Amino acid sequence: MASGKIIKLVVFELLEFAAFSIPTLVIMEQFANAYQETKFAGDRTHYWLIVSCSIAYVALVSLLIWVPIKIVLYKKRHLYKKIIGWRPALMMCVMLTTLPSFAFSIAVTEVQKNVNGSVNLLPESLPDLPVSLVLLSLIVVDIIEKLRIYPLRGSQKSYEDNDVQITSLQQVKTVTERVVQGAAANPASAQAAKPAAMSQPCHHAAAVFAGPVEPSFHSGILRTMSRRDVRAELLLRSFLTWSDTIEMLRVAGHPAVYKSGWLYPVYIFSFISLLRMVFTPKNPLLNSLGVLLQDLPFIFLRLSLIIALGTITPVLGLCKNILVAVSYIYFNYITKLRPFSAFETSPF
Repeated sequence: MASGKIIKLVVFELLEFAAFSIPTLVIMEQFANAYQETKFAGDRTHYWLIVSCSIAYVALVSLLIWVPIKIVLYKKRHLYKKIIGWRPALMMCVMLTTLPSFAFSIAVTEVQKNVNGSVNLLPESLPDLPVSLVLLSLIVVDIIEKLRIYPLRGSQKSYEDNDVQITSLQQVKTVTERVVQGAAANPASAQAAKPAAMSQPCHHAAAVFAGPVEPSFHSGILRTMSRRDVRAELLLRSFLTWSDTIEMLRVAGHPAVYKSGWLYPVYIFSFISLLRMVFTPKNPLLNSLGVLLQDLPFIFLRLSLIIALGTITPVLGLCKNILVAVSYIYFNYITKLRPFSAFETSPF
């Protein structure tokens, strides 16, 4: 009987391959159907030609790129360990699936314009299935890549509380070591300065890390409701991370957008924001890349859409992008300047 690790590996690889291949086939079929409308209704030659080309494309990139890379990463573990900060599976999905899917989604609208002869005769809204399918496939691959390091059976506690405690102890230890080193460098004043120096860092550390007291439940229904598992939270965060891009692509289905030239910047900036998926979740560059690749471009795009077409994109999304970008710049860079460098703690 196959072991649990083999079953997990096979299921994960099948799901990733489905997420890699299905979106391209679906969107290419829609493009073939739209293109067929420009020809004679009884002749299906162009339709089947485009469908066969899409199948050939998926088969080609799967056999020449997807499968060989997967085999090499599975067989050569030392090569896999050298890949630091980015994920090959997400890179292949973004470049080989998402990019052509977005391109042919735009091509569908262009073909429909040529068929109807006027943008006013286009459908009232674009179908949501292609865009949702592309994003869902990326999120599925993202979740699978994150879940690989966790077992799927048994209980698993969240590591957030442990990380906070370890971080606090490390910083308190660092402060203590600095005091000890300073005392060793000046032994004459070590005895006089030691009590005050040791008490002040402890009070300072307590002020830094003190927060509201959280409740804890040890029995009854409240204990059951308070259970946390990092694997369940992982799925929730994976969808919440891309809610902004999902909302932006939803705007592309508005008639005022896809009937005009605004469709191109919406798809281009949405694709640029998806490039963050390639990087690992704990990559130190991920926060800055999130601001550069998503929030800053979305500020200008949403502001332009609101000025030109009205509030077809939520103002809340614009506020979110502005607040995230401003807070990142302020807390990471402006607070390093002298007028803003004074450390303050709240008394509450």
